Amino acid sequence: MKIAMLDPSLFTGRYDDGLCAGLAQAGADVTLLGRPMRATDAILPQGYAYAPRFFRHSEALRDRLGEGRAFRLAKAAEYGLTCALGNLDAMTGADVTHVQWLPLAPADRLMLDRLKGRTALVHTVHNADAYHADSGLQGRGYRALLDRFDALIVHGDTTRGALVGQGVDPARIHVTPHPPMRLAPATPADLATIPDPAAPRILFFGTIRPYKGVDLLVEACLSLWRVGHPFELVLAGKPFMDVAPILDPVHAAGFGDRLITDFGFLTEPRLDAHMAKADLMVFPYRHIDSSGAFLSALHHGKAMVTSDAGMFGTLPDGVTTRVPAGNAAALGQALLPLIESAAIRQAAGARARAYGDIMGNWKDMALATMDIYRQVLRA
Repeated sequence: MKIAMLDPSLFTGRYDDGLCAGLAQAGADVTLLGRPMRATDAILPQGYAYAPRFFRHSEALRDRLGEGRAFRLAKAAEYGLTCALGNLDAMTGADVTHVQWLPLAPADRLMLDRLKGRTALVHTVHNADAYHADSGLQGRGYRALLDRFDALIVHGDTTRGALVGQGVDPARIHVTPHPPMRLAPATPADLATIPDPAAPRILFFGTIRPYKGVDLLVEACLSLWRVGHPFELVLAGKPFMDVAPILDPVHAAGFGDRLITDFGFLTEPRLDAHMAKADLMVFPYRHIDSSGAFLSALHHGKAMVTSDAGMFGTLPDGVTTRVPAGNAAALGQALLPLIESAAIRQAAGARARAYGDIMGNWKDMALATMDIYRQVLRA
């Protein structure tokens, strides 16, 4: 079976890599179609091919243009032309075209219309609310695109229920649980660049967006610092919002020495180094379907604090310390015992690691996905 896997902007490269390698191991001929690799990417294709099919010209201008408006406009223009007029042979020559992300709905519609009837179309819906209401034009019209696919894959009943509520035919929705992931491991050099903790260290990592609740985490930490609890907070990742209003109160209150920021597109080994040196990790999301960041951190065996949104609300009791989404006061109360007691942290971390060990693997995920492909082709 020939599979074209699409993640044009490489939004979830680690996920793509795990699935493509698993599909190849199961006997499929797989090509992952994305953008040109960056220094921060860590994909080393095993058994499958990688083709930089999208954003080749705009990525070449990235260093010159930076990450601002000009670069985003260049990317949108190039992607629109690719979808409307570009060569689609890599997809039309495949039995199945499996789209992981649809980065610009108005352009994606043009590409899907050109592909319809020429290859089976499958889409993994990572978030039922496209880009968590943060998308603007990027996600406008996303819901209508779902009707163009022969099958939709989701990672849990939360997403399935949301899609059914949006009018999607349940018969087209397939649930395949998201396996844990491992980032490229930190090297000694990566570990050396991250300062050792001087007090219990809380880590938030990944892209920084409004729905992820970093403001709630900072508010909770400030409340604890003000009453005398010593600990560090690390924010590591690329901000896609103005973080100054969130961080300024920390410095104004005199706690800037307890805040460590490592902003930007970080390599996987650098993120792994941050996880290795953290004492606990926090995922204070206002809403989420499934979290790749959480699933990539389980094997570190660190205590986890999460909201109760999406997949977090379905975890077995004890895997994480859960708080109501959007509640900074409850978050602070949940953090306190973990900050104060190494023994409580270690016990919580052991439960997180044990859960990750029984969650499944990419072989199982690939076999389930192949079965979905076969159902679609038979139909």
